[in-house]
Amino acid sequence: MVTTWRVSAGSADCQCFPLLYTIFIIPSSVIHLSCAALCYNTPMTKILVIDDEPSIVNLVSAYLKPEGYEVFTAADGPAGLKAARACTPDLIVLDLMLPGLDGIELLSRLRRESDVYVILLTARTEETDKIVGLSVGADDYVTKPFSPRELVARIKAALRRLQAGAVSAETAVLAFKHVSLDAGARIVSVDGQPVELTAIEFDLLKALAENRGRVLTREHLLEKVWGGSYFGEIRVVDVHLGHVRQKLGGDFITTVRGVGYRFEDEPA
Repeated sequence: MVTTWRVSAGSADCQCFPLLYTIFIIPSSVIHLSCAALCYNTPMTKILVIDDEPSIVNLVSAYLKPEGYEVFTAADGPAGLKAARACTPDLIVLDLMLPGLDGIELLSRLRRESDVYVILLTARTEETDKIVGLSVGADDYVTKPFSPRELVARIKAALRRLQAGAVSAETAVLAFKHVSLDAGARIVSVDGQPVELTAIEFDLLKALAENRGRVLTREHLLEKVWGGSYFGEIRVVDVHLGHVRQKLGGDFITTVRGVGYRFEDEPA
């Protein structure tokens, strides 16, 4: 005989779970379904919200859950990093100012092991804070106070793009003398050596490589990579392409002052 209880999830260490989990008690043994197991076995799109303000967490969750997303939360930096590792979320909403471990340091550590899409939340309005966040690996940012509908729209747009890329049957390889992009496998190499790019960085490079020799404006790249519903700062293009340049080496991406960017490499 198997007896089932619904038990409140009250672990302070791991918050990457739905509100309830199950303990099955079988004669002489107990099978405890861990929080990590629950995270890995759910088919729903998972969003992790890391913020120390309960009002923000509750507001964001209230808008995301009706859209069919499974929402996990963490209230400080260490718990957020642990949750990100355990739950492997599809997208993270990350506050910049966190106790224990600030958002910049958390993101820096996370980027060493994951390219999950990250939207940074910050109450700061200084340009340098936004640029620092993007420089360490954030894909987008929203400044508090923000419209929850705008945040949801950005999340939807990012997930649509990521999911479309994941299921795409595209297998074309863009091969040049030095740079090669496998669009299906999302692999980049320079002179035969693999180069690790984030999802955003890969999409920007692909957009430029598909138009080799042509100048693409920042606005065109924003719409191509972030989607038409993007309302943020156009400087995100400059920051991410700066990362791409650094990782590729060489002079494959040229800035056309006042216009945009051009990819340059000889045909294979």
